[in-house]
Amino acid sequence: MTEIDIADLKKITEVVKSKYGYDFTNYAMSSFKRRISRILEMNNMSMETLMKKLYDPGFLDDFLNEITVNVTEMFRDPSFWRVLRDDVIPGILLNHQTIRIWHAGCSSGEEVFSMAIMLREMGLLDKVNIIATDLDTNILEKAKKGEYNLKNMELNEKNYIRYQGTSSLKDYFKESNGKAVLDKSLVENVSFRKHDLVKGDVFNKFDLVLCRNVMIYFNQTLQNEVLKNFHESLFKYGYLAIGSKESLIWCEIANKFIIVNNEEKIYKKIKD
Repeated sequence: MTEIDIADLKKITEVVKSKYGYDFTNYAMSSFKRRISRILEMNNMSMETLMKKLYDPGFLDDFLNEITVNVTEMFRDPSFWRVLRDDVIPGILLNHQTIRIWHAGCSSGEEVFSMAIMLREMGLLDKVNIIATDLDTNILEKAKKGEYNLKNMELNEKNYIRYQGTSSLKDYFKESNGKAVLDKSLVENVSFRKHDLVKGDVFNKFDLVLCRNVMIYFNQTLQNEVLKNFHESLFKYGYLAIGSKESLIWCEIANKFIIVNNEEKIYKKIKD
């Protein structure tokens, strides 16, 4: 196995940043190193070969796909979805008749479809505008299609049952060529867009921002910047949901939020 040192990682981040504008400088080094090792192993290549390949824009898509890969499920952490349904969404409707939601780092779209199913069952889907973003254009295309391996649907169905949905997950997809193809009408109000959290563009205001299990790949400096942008992207009294291993207690804008649910890592913005 190729040994990777800090100098190698620095070279990689410099090339990717200068040539393509993607900045991995503040990614958590242990995680970044692990992903680079995996790329070398999967492609049976040396560090030298990888450095050359990075100058090929065609290879860059595969590289980004691997670096930003997120394993995800529908209704992941069912108790989280119950809190969204029973507390968060009703909390937003106290102040607003329509709801704006941002899925930041939406990966292959399972979370977006889960949200749409939940909102349909609440009779609210037509009152909601959703923006789903990711850095990786390939994964966004996959999310738009809403096609998943049938074998994955067993776990998704178990999550849905534990979430206590009002129907069956089978009502929301059709089987085709070993794939589960989700009902396209679920995402009629969803705009899938390329967006780089690292660059931190604030492009809209939302009632709910979800960014779960994405920031674990960032170092503390970058997490702090991303959380500041989320704060800016939320209406006052809007909600922020992050991953179970993530926290905002330590960051600069911590005092501008209150904890809604500590176990599910849901926060509410109380100060601009």
